Amino acid sequence: MTQALPPGLSETDHAAIETIRRLAANTLAPAAAETDETASFPAAQLQALAGLGALGMNLPERWGGPGLSAMALAACVEAIAGACGATASALTAHFLATDAILIGGDDPLRARYLPAAASGETLGAFALTEPRAGSNPADMRCAAKRTANGYRLSGVKHFISNGAMADFITVFAITDPAAAHKGISAFVVDKNTPGLVAGLPEKTMGLKGGHVFELSFDCEIPAENRIGTEGSGFRTAMKVLDNGRVEVASMCLGIAQAALDAALGWVRQRQIGGQALGEYQGIQWMLADMATQLQAARLLTQDAAAKRAQGMRFSLEASMAKLFASEAAGKVADLALQIHGGYGFTRDMPLERHVRDLRIMRIYEGSSEVQRNIIARHLLV
Repeated sequence: MTQALPPGLSETDHAAIETIRRLAANTLAPAAAETDETASFPAAQLQALAGLGALGMNLPERWGGPGLSAMALAACVEAIAGACGATASALTAHFLATDAILIGGDDPLRARYLPAAASGETLGAFALTEPRAGSNPADMRCAAKRTANGYRLSGVKHFISNGAMADFITVFAITDPAAAHKGISAFVVDKNTPGLVAGLPEKTMGLKGGHVFELSFDCEIPAENRIGTEGSGFRTAMKVLDNGRVEVASMCLGIAQAALDAALGWVRQRQIGGQALGEYQGIQWMLADMATQLQAARLLTQDAAAKRAQGMRFSLEASMAKLFASEAAGKVADLALQIHGGYGFTRDMPLERHVRDLRIMRIYEGSSEVQRNIIARHLLV
């Protein structure tokens, strides 16, 4: 089902969304099942998106992007995720990496990394999470110590999407242990930097093609690879995560919409007792609940994206959208599988993949519990 777009989009926005939707339907969706079955990194899919300029959709024209609005970006991510969740995961991880440089870096650093990333010549990764500092970045132990030529970066990051495939990684590390979160700084680490070591891809429940890795660092980093000033890393990371939460919500919408569309197709053609499954009131009520949950999630996501586009603060809206969309999408996909009965539990149908792919959405970019904390703090100010 083609989704209505929010008002206020430009001609460029509309053209980009329609182009992405066509690529998603014709190129990404046909490869999604095999990508999941083989747990293959979607390199070809990313290159197809790069050919349309989609790897720079989050960037302004000055740095090689198409200059899309945040609402158009959300709609494009939704379309990509609806076709292949693993591709959307790898793409949005790349966005996190370039957002960090765009938000926190200076122009020379932006010029070195963003145009090549926007064109698809390079791929980025975003390294914030650590084995002992998942939900609270201020607990990180990865450290960067001043040297004569820059910094000595040492430590471990975990669950880093694109980690071993990336040409550059935006990494967050402690430069002043006494300052807690105000002592976190950000750096760009190039792929071939001596002392950067990637482990094997984790064996994950869903998004199997969206590979995540443990990365260890014992590296010398030039001072010019620092993103912004010392101590500004936490602030940069939080702004990047606001963007990322809107993109996660958009991914949830895309996958859940695909599940709902599959259920609608199924109930129209599946015969039970001589009539279509969709003629039964119990099924109709399930479909009504699914569509209502999905529309509510979409409106929350569009609200967050609109505030992002207007340059307003949108941390609260991003958390609300991510929380509601991730939980609603899981319910929608589960109901879609239930409607398919035993067929939905087989790997011949996409439903079990949608259920698996959506499960991580309640965890990464800040778990549902973290989002509730953020929302409550805004309410109690």
